Amino acid sequence: MSELTSNTVYFKEAGKMNTARTLELALDRARTLNLRQVLVASTNGDTGAMAAPMFKGFELVVVSHSTGFRGPNTQELTDANRSAILEAGAKILTCQHAFSGVARAVRKKMNTYQLEDYIAFTLRMFGQGMKVAAEMALMAADAGMLRAGEPTLCVAGTVYGADTAVVLSPVNSDNFFELQFLEIICLPAPGHPLFSRR
Repeated sequence: MSELTSNTVYFKEAGKMNTARTLELALDRARTLNLRQVLVASTNGDTGAMAAPMFKGFELVVVSHSTGFRGPNTQELTDANRSAILEAGAKILTCQHAFSGVARAVRKKMNTYQLEDYIAFTLRMFGQGMKVAAEMALMAADAGMLRAGEPTLCVAGTVYGADTAVVLSPVNSDNFFELQFLEIICLPAPGHPLFSRR
């Protein structure tokens, strides 16, 4: 076989209104490709709690913000959603973002950007969800919660909810430039020319 054909769904708007459809498209593609590893980004846990029962039987890891992301001693993942995710058999990863951490402290203190910021800004050229997908793949690989090099479904979004799903080959952070995006399942494309036609 010299080529593969796959459809990408483009959403007219970014945001949580696309969550149900994104999860549906992602689940269908995970089944088609026989993927086992699934990562879902979830801030307060709503998306993770929705995904956990859908992806029963998969190795699902819900990736939350680190404690303190929005302020000292603050964890955005609610207790109710944490319980729902765990009861459905999924795991939760809470750790520092791969593209921030100490670099964010330098930016805040010295008002200057660091290498991680440039990587994040570059990935955001394809949408916030693409940046998050790459970032959480590094975080999960570093935490030993998925196997590096094994195609993985990643679901992420823009602020809240999900609007992006990709398949990628994860790596550990120290091998970042070996990370490969294998397939884009869906993502927002508000400026797409077809959306402006009347």
